[in-house]
Amino acid sequence: MKSINLLIRIILLLPLVILPAGCGGGGGGGAPGPSLVSLSVTPVNTSITAGGTQQLTATGTFSDGTTRDVSSQSTWTSSPAGVVRISNTGLVSSLGPTGSVSITAAIGTVTSPPVTLTVTAGSTAGANVMAVTVNGSLCSDATSANYFNKPCVSVTICNPGSSTCVTVNDILLDTGSYGLRVFNQALTGLNLTQAPSGTGSLAECIQFADGSSIWGPVKLASVQLGNEPAVQMPIQVIDASFATTPTSCGQPDATPAAAGYTGVLGVGPLAQDCGPNCANTRVGLYFSCTGAVCTGATVGLADQVPNPVARLPVDKNGVQVRLPSVALTGAPTLVGSLLLGIGTQTNNTPAVAPTVLPANQQGEFRATLSGATSSVNSFLDTGSNALFFPSSLPPCTGANFNFYCPPSTTSLTATMVGATGSPSLPVQFTIGNANGLFASNNNVFSDVGGPSTFGFDWGLPFFMGRNVFIGINGTVSPNLGTGPFVAF
Repeated sequence: MKSINLLIRIILLLPLVILPAGCGGGGGGGAPGPSLVSLSVTPVNTSITAGGTQQLTATGTFSDGTTRDVSSQSTWTSSPAGVVRISNTGLVSSLGPTGSVSITAAIGTVTSPPVTLTVTAGSTAGANVMAVTVNGSLCSDATSANYFNKPCVSVTICNPGSSTCVTVNDILLDTGSYGLRVFNQALTGLNLTQAPSGTGSLAECIQFADGSSIWGPVKLASVQLGNEPAVQMPIQVIDASFATTPTSCGQPDATPAAAGYTGVLGVGPLAQDCGPNCANTRVGLYFSCTGAVCTGATVGLADQVPNPVARLPVDKNGVQVRLPSVALTGAPTLVGSLLLGIGTQTNNTPAVAPTVLPANQQGEFRATLSGATSSVNSFLDTGSNALFFPSSLPPCTGANFNFYCPPSTTSLTATMVGATGSPSLPVQFTIGNANGLFASNNNVFSDVGGPSTFGFDWGLPFFMGRNVFIGINGTVSPNLGTGPFVAF
């Protein structure tokens, strides 16, 4: 009988709970705060397709040497007029014409150096397609034993500005997290630049809902998804031996075999892995390391590990996951695709308008299981290998206690509701007996589920037989609206 890995691979960033800072006492008469010395805008040179968007970030440097994201406090201007529109938070939207514009941010008398943004007509057809194999050729045998429903993709990583590259397979496709994270063992031959953090170097701890964690430095790399243009961005290099792991990070996985993957490609509905929370508060995700000592740090949006899709020049507003359906008895493997962009190319434009569920700023909506008295947080997550939800279904006995084992295959219905309160959509799904399923020679199952204490995790089985769109926050998708959203 095939044994099943007891670890439930739920690759999802745990919710970040930010407590307000304590209110200090005292009245007026104190020393004035630091003054703004200079402004800079990032990215410095970028491009978008006609009709696309780009988030710019204004960073202020103050007289005490600190820096802060001041995008929403800045006045944005572009020249010439009529090519783009810029929101008061720095979100650039193409108005249609192609061409280059010069953009600046200003606060009072302090103005940033201009940056250039180019609006292009589009990208090469087919460049936005990435193959996905579920327990297939892109997954490594060394990491995949007893690991079912594992979606793998391939990513090319290079030294910035160099032709020295490695193509890494066994990258877990994950719509429940954000950012590219790769074990250092897979980056042999590269010499990536360490990202700074104050006077030290930047590192990150990611903790997942299954209790596992990964730790390592943040480095700058040139990343290529499919045949899209390579884009320079921060990535996390997974390295449990880097500096001293913070106590709060637990015992990070040290090898791909321990983790069950060589890397993670997080392409969920957010543009950064932490966003304003980490830009303003030390939340235990990012750390500044000097020698072996690492302390909590804040990190501006431009320096956080980004959703790599959000950094693409054209197909940057989201992704579409396409997987074929699977029989209730399972299958040995499955081949599908990840399409970059929504409505930016002929191949990623929906032929039939899907139902769009708006998500909140954590990328979540709501779901209620038929017969339940209350709804729970809900998210779409290819990185989870089952449907995880609270239910009265009996759990399995023995080694597979993390999964449900109803006496017979059971059909259920849950109602999904957008984060804004609408629309409301019933979704039917099926849960089989995990012990019976795992006793087969198959690795891919559409009807496996397990208990959850953290909401309704629509794992990989949900994607089988569907075309699922994930819209990134702050971007616009033709006919589907502004992200974050999910649609199918």
